[in-house]
Amino acid sequence: MIPWLRDARTPLPDTRQALPPGSDAPGLLAAGGELTPERLTEAYSHGIFPWYSEGQPVLWWSPDPRMVLPVDEFRLSRSLRQTLRRFARDPACELRIDNDFAAVIGACAGTPREGQDGTWILPEMVQAYRRWHALGAVHSFETWIGGQLVGGLYGVCLGRMFFGESMFSHVTDASKIAVSGLVAFCRAHGITLIDCQQRTRHLASLGAREVSREQFETGLPPRLREPPVREWSYDRSMWALLDPGAPVQEPGP
Repeated sequence: MIPWLRDARTPLPDTRQALPPGSDAPGLLAAGGELTPERLTEAYSHGIFPWYSEGQPVLWWSPDPRMVLPVDEFRLSRSLRQTLRRFARDPACELRIDNDFAAVIGACAGTPREGQDGTWILPEMVQAYRRWHALGAVHSFETWIGGQLVGGLYGVCLGRMFFGESMFSHVTDASKIAVSGLVAFCRAHGITLIDCQQRTRHLASLGAREVSREQFETGLPPRLREPPVREWSYDRSMWALLDPGAPVQEPGP
């Protein structure tokens, strides 16, 4: 049995109470409650996140192991490096931050995914993260080509810790471009770790790896105590932070 959160005053349980590996739902910690900014801040500050399907109560998770992407271990393949150089030099291509958060989270919810039937980004979750975005805690990194949003991701940033949530891609490599932009932004602002929650081949190909829950949680407090990023904007010069040996130049006149 897992604890039921009766109301907003019921604290989330210690993550060591999460269901263990080999159980029916490894990492499941608690159920119930509401997706308020206060509850979400409490959860993420302890490495806990909501994830549930239609017809279920809010389910709170703390998996062990945890998938993370250390920013300095980001894997820039030759093909991705070439894609980023073309992208950065093309004036029709842009990486934007928080330009259209509603469209990004809507696309993440609505884009079909291989091996998945439906989405966990339900309307009430969309509303909750849009409210949290308005308060400055949730951000989107967006790939735009020819004035069209073709890929992106969104996630939570508390202190100098970024928690990735979901991504989508409507053209080849659009989500990888958004992840690359996030990594470059993190390097520019002293964010050293991106939480990826659970393992996927896509994230592993970019350098993400699994760590124990204990290791993940030990690193949270010092990152959360750091001052938050104030300026969420982007410029093309940040691409050079991904490839210092061959910096991307601005397009010529």
